[in-house]
Amino acid sequence: MVLGTLAVHGPRHGHEIRRIAEATDVGEWGGVSVGALYRELRTMEGEGLVQAVRTEQVGRRPARTIYAITDAGQLELAILRERAVRTVRRGPDELGVALTFSGPGMDREELTDWLAARRDAVAGNAAQLATERGRLIAKGYLDQFAAAMMRRAQLHAETEVRWHDEFAKILAELPPGKADAAAGEMTTGDGEMTTAPQESAARFEQVSR
Repeated sequence: MVLGTLAVHGPRHGHEIRRIAEATDVGEWGGVSVGALYRELRTMEGEGLVQAVRTEQVGRRPARTIYAITDAGQLELAILRERAVRTVRRGPDELGVALTFSGPGMDREELTDWLAARRDAVAGNAAQLATERGRLIAKGYLDQFAAAMMRRAQLHAETEVRWHDEFAKILAELPPGKADAAAGEMTTGDGEMTTAPQESAARFEQVSR
């Protein structure tokens, strides 16, 4: 994020870069640690990826160091960009783990309420992204490229909402008692049922390996 900002916008001080990060909310959707930005700038300077070109002071404000990207930084940016574009990675999925390994044993009514609340939160996020994207486009703050990135985040959220709707139907159609009964049973690879924790753990360890 820092190297790309300096490459596109030219030399900037840390506060300007931080404002860009906060305006785009990249800390939320991009995993950028905005709070560590100044430390990272100093680290990148030590690695020769950026260099301090001058110091500016406006009025009584603290003096600020202006950084520019170096040739080594341009090369590093190209490497990072290619890695990010070419890599397909799935992140941790707490919901998937919870439902796969403990969901069937939960109280169905309680689980339904929790999932409904989560669905509403995700739907609100999708709507907010759509509204904010439209506002930024109307004000000329987003070019077509940046607008497409926000659209991607919006589509992710909308897809999650559709999954919630599908799963709610599956949960509602489970026969009475099915969820509680499933909690104590696991189907092995050969079609047999087992309720012994040790046997289940051993079987899962084999599969996971």
